[in-house]
Amino acid sequence: MAELPLEGGPVTVAGALRLDRTATGLVPKRLPAWTEVQMTDPYMRMVAPRPAGVRLVFRTDADAIELDAHVTRFRNAYFPAPPVAFDLVVDGNQVISAPAGRGDLCSVAAGAVVERIEGTPETIRFDGLGRDWKDIELWLPQASVVELRALRVDGDAAPGVLPGRRWIHYGSSISHCAEAYGPTRTWPAQVARKAGLDLLCLAFSGCCQLDPFVARTIRDEPADLISLKVGINVLNLDTMKIRTFGPALHGFLDTVREGHPDTPLLVVSPIICPTAEDRAGPTAQDERGTYVAQGDSVPGASLTLRAMRELIEEVVTVRADPRLSYLDGTALLGPADAAGLYDGLHPDADGYLTIGERFHERVFGPSGPWKEG
Repeated sequence: MAELPLEGGPVTVAGALRLDRTATGLVPKRLPAWTEVQMTDPYMRMVAPRPAGVRLVFRTDADAIELDAHVTRFRNAYFPAPPVAFDLVVDGNQVISAPAGRGDLCSVAAGAVVERIEGTPETIRFDGLGRDWKDIELWLPQASVVELRALRVDGDAAPGVLPGRRWIHYGSSISHCAEAYGPTRTWPAQVARKAGLDLLCLAFSGCCQLDPFVARTIRDEPADLISLKVGINVLNLDTMKIRTFGPALHGFLDTVREGHPDTPLLVVSPIICPTAEDRAGPTAQDERGTYVAQGDSVPGASLTLRAMRELIEEVVTVRADPRLSYLDGTALLGPADAAGLYDGLHPDADGYLTIGERFHERVFGPSGPWKEG
């Protein structure tokens, strides 16, 4: 088999803004190198390298494709590890999944690794693809750190073509979708594939805190559509109050608008989270792993989810920006769907499919702000 260079050859590492070279390979990263020194939170440094939305794009007439990789997996210490897979998309519609299970496995509690089981590199192989020329997208596991070692094909390869419109999405674990069935079945990936968009997914589990370095990254990147799904992590860690959250969201939007004055921009509030609807954060996991809000709800000061949704809608409204829209997150997953929150906070894999279907319908449908056609 012939090895394809991951830099300077026919392969585009779409959804990544850089490749960090290690002693043994390349790690795709979704934020620029200059942001590293501004990541003061250890958990942000842990989740930022996890390649949600990152895929290798090229064309080939190969019948077989192999990828050597070292995959570092993560699990919540209260629950079994979710499945980890690479998804191969052939000609835009056929999806073939290959599991990854030999790499490191890290157990995480309260934002820190409490156990690490060392693993080994592995070879992910897809074969029986046929000898016709085909468009290939090899999607990396969305919630694992993936060190790319080598990519091989048993045929020729050429550069692929990305969709013409680019969508940047910023969000929390609800957009990172660790529990999804696979990297193409996270809800941002579902929507991007259905709408024909080139996705840059800036979803960071536990870390959607309106960080200025993320706002500047979005400002400086080309985009045809931008969405921000914000709020839940601010409540989870109780990092802001009503007094500070509104101005912080305004400031984030101001920075994005510096680089994208006319780009359609959508702000989405949190989905349902019963424990935090009427009680402020922080949230913590109980003995069963269920997230429970523990804060004191002070009227006019504390951020419950109900107060947060009202404030997000108000921020969008008072800006009087004709290209700025608001979507209530409970339209994506609401009270009737709460039973599917396996830990009281996060959807299960089917829940992410539901969010993707509803987001596409409400945003790209006939009455949506980004309606197609």
